[in-house]
Amino acid sequence: MAEPLLRLQRLAIAFGGLRAVQDVSLDVMPGTLTALIGPNGAGKTTLFALMSGFLQPDSGRVVFAGRDITGRPPHLNARAGMARTFQIVQPFAAQTVRENIAVGAHLHEPRRAAALLAAEQVAQRVGLGAMLDQPAADLTVAGRKRLELARALATQPRLLLLDEVLAGLNPQEIAEMIPVLRAIVSDGSGVTVLMIEHVMQAVMNLASQVWVLAQGELIAAGTPAEVTADVRVIEAYLGPGAAARLRGEIAG
Repeated sequence: MAEPLLRLQRLAIAFGGLRAVQDVSLDVMPGTLTALIGPNGAGKTTLFALMSGFLQPDSGRVVFAGRDITGRPPHLNARAGMARTFQIVQPFAAQTVRENIAVGAHLHEPRRAAALLAAEQVAQRVGLGAMLDQPAADLTVAGRKRLELARALATQPRLLLLDEVLAGLNPQEIAEMIPVLRAIVSDGSGVTVLMIEHVMQAVMNLASQVWVLAQGELIAAGTPAEVTADVRVIEAYLGPGAAARLRGEIAG
């Protein structure tokens, strides 16, 4: 049986009196596309920061590719094959799409010409091939999301952490992005994806496994169908008694 690519063991962190992440354990298997969901303020982005080294946990361990990387700086994790995107997309606006993607490629490729060539190849994967020479400032929100994804992919990750890569997109843009995300895992490049996402259409279409975080605690895990039917998950999103009310409405 394959070993997890990423293993979190009882991770916890508090900010003052707020316990942002509490005793979270999960395994991400290689070659999978999985999702972390939960209501706003649940601690999802904080958990990503703990995984990737932007925050040091108060307790618990992060194991990546069989090595304990707890608290290791993000740039070392990136070099080892862990990349992440951010909710707020901030491209280098004055540079072209090609140059922005090359920033990621430079992690492993010091030569400018080679980094720019790698950027072109990654741009094709995410649907930005026709925009390589446009300034990043001219991209739409959907284009900037693809650019953020491309820059992370250019680092040649083994594990890609996507933080709400679909946020701010309209339904058509989401539908166009779903096959791009699916292909990242299925194209044979060896990338594993863990995504934070609020767009349940994407979670249902993409994720093989879902973890649900609420108030810093994992409250459910399973397939998308299993977790969306879980009473604890329904009430975390809609409030106490919501599951019973929904059952009553369906029965009525």
